[in-house]
This record gives sequence, C-alpha cells and structure tokens, in this order.
Amino acid sequence: MRRIVLLTGLLAASAQLAACAQPMNQPESSASAPVAGKVTDTAAFERYIATRPSAEQFRTHYPDVRLVLPGDIATKELRHDNSRYFAETDSSGRITGGRFQ
Repeated sequence: MRRIVLLTGLLAASAQLAACAQPMNQPESSASAPVAGKVTDTAAFERYIATRPSAEQFRTHYPDVRLVLPGDIATKELRHDNSRYFAETDSSGRITGGRFQ
C-alpha cells in the first residue's frame, strides 16, 4: 500500500513537471528576449516588425534602439549604426514598417 501511494505521488509530480516544460521539438521563442545594442541582424529585425508590435513592445524588445514615431521630434543627425528607427504606424498605433536613419 505504501509503495502504491509513493508511486502515485511520484507519477503526479512527474506529470506536473512535464506540463510546465518547453517541448523538445519546438525552439524557445526569441520574440520575448530583449536584444541589446544596435540592430545587427536586419533579417530578424524585419521578421519582428512583421509581427506589428506596439511601441511599448518594440521598446521592450529593442531597449537600445531609439524609436521615433510619427509626430515625434528628432534631430537631423544621420546614424549609420541602426540605432535609431523611424517607424510607420497603422491607425491603431502598431508599427508596420519604417527605416533606420
């Protein structure tokens, strides 16, 4: 009887751990991991912009990139290091595209 209770508890604990684990055949999502520094992987950046993030989501994901939204005041300096992104937004304020400048 004691053995059955012990095995049942062990099985229940294993089931709970399995339910919380990341599936082995699916890579971890990098969409939530912040990207430090300027943008160096432009293909990954374009894929991220295609998800139509909000300005807050963009700032969380790319904390070191200066986001300039329509109507924001910005200097005329020209940066060649992909550290300032001039975004284009839709009517709900989501980023749909833009350019580095």
